[in-house]
Amino acid sequence: MIAVIQRVSKAVILIDGKPIAEIDNGLVILLGIMSADDETDCRFLQDKIAHFRIFNDDDEKMNLSIKDVSGEALVVSQFTLCGDWQKGRRPSFINAAAPERAEQLYNLFVKYMESGNIPTKTGRFGAKMDVSLINDGPVTFVLDSKIKKAKQQSKF
Repeated sequence: MIAVIQRVSKAVILIDGKPIAEIDNGLVILLGIMSADDETDCRFLQDKIAHFRIFNDDDEKMNLSIKDVSGEALVVSQFTLCGDWQKGRRPSFINAAAPERAEQLYNLFVKYMESGNIPTKTGRFGAKMDVSLINDGPVTFVLDSKIKKAKQQSKF
């Protein structure tokens, strides 16, 4: 599972020109779900994001999490994050989860965010969306659950 997280001061999702979700201070989370992903990937990324200290404290140091600043999350499904671009000139999406499975894991990730007391809004899974945001900083990170899991397994 891959998450691109962007610290934002404002973000909105439009479908057919109409706003369906909007947040102020918080994170936009673009979420790509791979075919090998499961519930442990959802839990791992939710826990990392909920406690990831990327918001500024009074000394302008990144010492605060989204929970510390009472921020909101806006989660957007983003299957193109699963694209393999290494061969040829057109990306392959063979490693992306099938839509039904991806939607299940997407909804589970959102549920975990909400159960972690993070106000969470979403786009519409599988829809064409326009996402507008003001990136605060800019601060952007790419988190891949498989990288962490691979490092943990290599220690054994």
